[in-house]
Amino acid sequence: MKIVQLFCDGSSLGNPGFGGYCGILRYKESEKIIQGACAHATNNQMELTAVIESLKSLKEPCEVRLFSDSSYVTKAINEWLPSWIQKDFAKVKNKELWQEYLRVSAPHRVHAVWVRGHDGHKENEQCDKIAKAAANALKENHVRQSN
Repeated sequence: MKIVQLFCDGSSLGNPGFGGYCGILRYKESEKIIQGACAHATNNQMELTAVIESLKSLKEPCEVRLFSDSSYVTKAINEWLPSWIQKDFAKVKNKELWQEYLRVSAPHRVHAVWVRGHDGHKENEQCDKIAKAAANALKENHVRQSN
């Protein structure tokens, strides 16, 4: 099983507001950037969407070492999901996204690692910049179309 590193971040302008996400997948010397935006999302939704969309791009089962500055994402993946599943996601925010995460992560072994955000972590800073740029681009496009 290939070992892949996944660096993720999400951004929301307004929370909720225009959102952007970025994932950087790395296998040996190869790198792939996954990015996108959404017109109405929370920061947590974008953090999780970065993970989901990145995992969707993997073409075979992998061991995924996920690095995120979102304790919401890392703790859910490493600790909370089993109890959420057991109680059928009762009172869990973003239920549909977490169910989608379970679907796309099923072929993989994912272990999440929390990294301090805005602390000089190269890939986290890069993801943050790309996610914010995606959110801002969508916002600017929306403003242009509204005028």
